Amino acid sequence: MKAKPIVFAAGILFSGFALAEDDQGGCGLPSNVVANVQSKLAMVVTLNNGAIFGQFLSGPNRMWSAVVDRQGVLCSVIRTGDAWPGSRAIAMAKASTANDFSNDALALSTANLYAATQPGGSLYGLNNSNPFNPAFLPQGSGSSRVTGGIITFGGGVALYQNGKVIGGLGLSGDSACADHAIAYRMRALAGLAPPASVAGVGLNGTDNILYATLNTTPSGFEHPHCFPFDVTP
Repeated sequence: MKAKPIVFAAGILFSGFALAEDDQGGCGLPSNVVANVQSKLAMVVTLNNGAIFGQFLSGPNRMWSAVVDRQGVLCSVIRTGDAWPGSRAIAMAKASTANDFSNDALALSTANLYAATQPGGSLYGLNNSNPFNPAFLPQGSGSSRVTGGIITFGGGVALYQNGKVIGGLGLSGDSACADHAIAYRMRALAGLAPPASVAGVGLNGTDNILYATLNTTPSGFEHPHCFPFDVTP
């Protein structure tokens, strides 16, 4: 399916596409739900996200944002600015990972998985469990299958509605810490965050990023700091 430019806010150009070609009739999320969460990117990239582009370079974050449904089918992938081409696949894999390992009892962001998937961690090897589908690598391409891919650093969060996981959101294009902040804020603004009844292993029993003390090795479900100026959304 060919990519078409989509402008959500003046001065910020997005290019994206939606897939509707799997055996079940395409993306399982209503188009208005997908558009709702993706439309939040334009505003969130202008915030202080503790990011490379906000600290060392002028202008907003340059990001890829991807949404998958509960089956892992890609619904939308968009970008803002001159985002790194390699971050496109990472955004899809983050969305897939957060969806794959969250349910109506426990929300896990990709940031929560960092320490446990390092050598010696309880989930070491998880990254090899669901390989990314290379059919999605050419920009503007689609496939009749799920994207797959496992990423175990910040930037992916599960999407919730009525206490149930409905899919995943993945952001990539800056530090992993900034990617998480942007994804977390987009989800909250879209009203698709997990309710209080859903547990988490991150900050304050949520799926928010839980930073290890600066310059220490993360343990449990912690994530390393990317910079001293990281923010917690």
